[in-house]
Amino acid sequence: MNPSVNISRYQRLDGTVLKLIACLSMFIDHLGAVCFSGMMGFRIIGRLAFPIYCFLLVEGAVHTHDMKKYILRMGIFALISEVPFDLAFYHRLVYTEHQNVFFTLGLGLLAIWFLEHPIEHLDIPDVLYKLLVIIAAGLIAEFFNTDYGFTGIAVICVFYYLREQPQLKYPIAAILLAAMGGVEVYAVLALIPILLYNGRRGRQTKVMQYGFYIFYPAHLLLLAVLYHLFVL
Repeated sequence: MNPSVNISRYQRLDGTVLKLIACLSMFIDHLGAVCFSGMMGFRIIGRLAFPIYCFLLVEGAVHTHDMKKYILRMGIFALISEVPFDLAFYHRLVYTEHQNVFFTLGLGLLAIWFLEHPIEHLDIPDVLYKLLVIIAAGLIAEFFNTDYGFTGIAVICVFYYLREQPQLKYPIAAILLAAMGGVEVYAVLALIPILLYNGRRGRQTKVMQYGFYIFYPAHLLLLAVLYHLFVL
C-alpha cells in the first residue's frame, strides 16, 4: 500500500454494511452453485463473502465481551446449518464429507482463543506456539473438510495476528486467497470493501445480530427448495 495515498476519506463502510455485502454476495454465490451451475458470474461475485466474514469475525473477536459465548454461538449455528448445507449442495439430509463454513469460522475463533491464552505448561518459544496453534486448527479444518479448509484458518489468523499491521496483513491475505487458484482468485477483490471499513460496528439490534446468523441456514433451505422445484 502506498503510504502517500490517504484512503481514510473513502472509509465509509461500517460493520453492518460489510455484513450486508457479504450476505448478498454469499446468496448470489450459492444461488449460482445450486441453481445456475454453468454461470460463472454468480461464483465470481460470491468470492467477496468469505474474506469479509473472516475480517468481521476477527473484529468481533477483538471487541466481544465474552469470547466463550462467541465460540459457542458459532458452534451452535454450525450444527444448525449442517443439514441445510447438505440439502442445498448435496441434495441429501446427511453428507459427512464436507462441512459448512461456520465450522471454519468456529475453528478460527478457537485458534484466536489459544493464541490469546497460551497453554501454561508448554515450554516452547512464543512464535513456535502460535505457529503450532494455526497449523493444528488448519489440519482439523482439512481433516473434516470444512469450507476453505486450512486456507480459511490461515486467512482468519492473518487478519487477527497482523490486525495492527495493514502493510503486511492485506498483501499476505491476498496471496493466501489467490493461491487457492481457479475462481477463488477473485476473492482478492473482497479486500476493496474491507479497506473501506471505517472501524465502526454500525446500527445493529439483537434481532439484526441473530438475523445475520440465521440467514445462513435459512437461505440454504430456500435454495434446497428452489432446486427441487425448478432444477431437479
